[in-house]
Amino acid sequence: MAKVTSKLQVTIPKRIAERFGIAPGDEIEFVAAGDGIRVVPAGKRVVDTLSVAERLRLFSAASTRQKARDKALNAGGSAAAGRGWTRDELYSRAKPR
Repeated sequence: MAKVTSKLQVTIPKRIAERFGIAPGDEIEFVAAGDGIRVVPAGKRVVDTLSVAERLRLFSAASTRQKARDKALNAGGSAAAGRGWTRDELYSRAKPR
């Protein structure tokens, strides 16, 4: 856990600095990320905003992958048959006899 000094300085843990290639004298950026803060080595910042067309392309690709996963799951038969129990049995198991 790092602490903020009275001069608002923060020490980056050695493991993290080594993992991301941050060395003494390197510049870093603090980027607002919702309710948190991202620390990004200068020059390595990923563009935060994508065009609408790029977002739609990524969404379409993800949807296609999900449909393929769903199709593969359904092709193997019922998921309940493979696990040996059904959803309804979960509710009846906890009831007193």
